[in-house]
Amino acid sequence: MQLSVGIVGLPNVGKSTLFNALTRSSVPAENYPFCTIDPSVGVVAVPDPRLETLSKISGSEKIIPAIVEFVDIAGLVKGAASGEGLGNKFLQNIREVSMIAEVVRIFEDGDIHHVAGMVDPMSDIEVINLELIMADTETVSRRLSNVERDAKRGDKDSVKEKEVLEALLAHLQDGKLANSLDLSDDEKKLVKNLHLLTMKQFLYVCNRKQDSFNLDEQNDERWQRLVEFFEETGSEYVVVDAGMEHDLKDLEEDEKTEFRREYGAQDSGVESLIRACYHRLGLMSYFTTGEKETRAWTVEQGSTGPEAGSAIHTDFRDKYIRAQVVSFADLVVAGSIPKARETGKLRTEGKEYIVQDGDVIEFMHS
Repeated sequence: MQLSVGIVGLPNVGKSTLFNALTRSSVPAENYPFCTIDPSVGVVAVPDPRLETLSKISGSEKIIPAIVEFVDIAGLVKGAASGEGLGNKFLQNIREVSMIAEVVRIFEDGDIHHVAGMVDPMSDIEVINLELIMADTETVSRRLSNVERDAKRGDKDSVKEKEVLEALLAHLQDGKLANSLDLSDDEKKLVKNLHLLTMKQFLYVCNRKQDSFNLDEQNDERWQRLVEFFEETGSEYVVVDAGMEHDLKDLEEDEKTEFRREYGAQDSGVESLIRACYHRLGLMSYFTTGEKETRAWTVEQGSTGPEAGSAIHTDFRDKYIRAQVVSFADLVVAGSIPKARETGKLRTEGKEYIVQDGDVIEFMHS
């Protein structure tokens, strides 16, 4: 499954610095707007210590983790929906990703200019989301004009689509994201082809800076307003120090851990970000393991055996017979696949089995 996350935000909030920290690559991150004109793409491993454990059990030659693709998208400015700055390019690049990681700055630093002249993360979110909402409003209005003609002629599908579009339009005009409108699965299918920007899942990334005035540390009223917004809208957020993680990106893991401990950081924030993207999209990992490789596969939560198998090959979906399954925890206790079989922890599951996060699976097909 291709998982791509677009990193968006106003200029100079730390998007490219975060991207560098995530991907250990080098893209322009100078202190001025529009330094990232073309989106840079980086493939990032999903941190999962279970892979190392499975690899030792199986004596695997290599480990292949699940991956997330991050796209560093040009900084947005007010008026993007009307084509201001790099608006059209910005909106098109967002349309192509699976979800949006919206970076907001929660630190004050006189040496790093904020495009609005002051640090106010709630204001940043309002600017960005309004531009996305305006773009979606135009898309929905245009589609509604086309559908209304067929609806007047009594076409049942068009009548239903018209109802959904009208509800969406009113919702957007009220300044709300499309993903917050309560639509049934069938109703979502009717508007899926519109590829609405605000129908995507959002994850807010609060970027702080070591040795600066951080709004969360000071419990500043701007931070309080931000947290209230997250709670009221049911939004998920993570706090990262993109600059620190960028500085640490070339160190070994034990060196990173020691450095963070010195500065009181519990984890990288970056790993929390990657895991949060998984969670927000309702994804999980199952494993295959053997002497050749131990590998994580990304599937949607609630996938059946055949659906999960299709991540490896379509034959595992179309010609699925059964699967040998053991949970990660049970395999660790058993110490090997043969031992798991002896103790009854290795099970045979049919087509209706719902795969669980951490399952270790061997598929059988015709």
